[in-house]
Amino acid sequence: MGFNLKTFAANATSDLKNRVGKFKNKDFSDACMAMSALISAADGNVDAAERQKTAALIVNNDILKIFPADDLRAKYDEYCNKLTTDYDFGKVSLIQTISKLRTKPDQARAVIQIGIIIGGSDGNFDVKERQMVKEACFATGLNPTEFDL
Repeated sequence: MGFNLKTFAANATSDLKNRVGKFKNKDFSDACMAMSALISAADGNVDAAERQKTAALIVNNDILKIFPADDLRAKYDEYCNKLTTDYDFGKVSLIQTISKLRTKPDQARAVIQIGIIIGGSDGNFDVKERQMVKEACFATGLNPTEFDL
């Protein structure tokens, strides 16, 4: 059976809602925002419309409501600015932020799931977005096949 993005997103959201309370820490929130910024810029550019759409998803996401919306928005903007200033260096920096969860596999899985949810929010989890999530998997020591990547 093939990968069904809508089913995955629904199951992941439900699962994350049940677990996210124990993930309320700076490394997790930073990794979520790093993943979000990387998905926004998966094609190598941080398009203003994509940035705005992703920011709206972040502040309205039930999973991330455990964090102050203003803090999430500020961190997301900071990370997008890093990618805008120097995409390659910014990408390395954001992947390093995500890699801080290498010793916390439950939190790393949650960040990967959030990346997939954001990437697929427009109904098209494209090749570049999938590759970005795959790189985050490698950074955290998770096997991308666990997420059908």
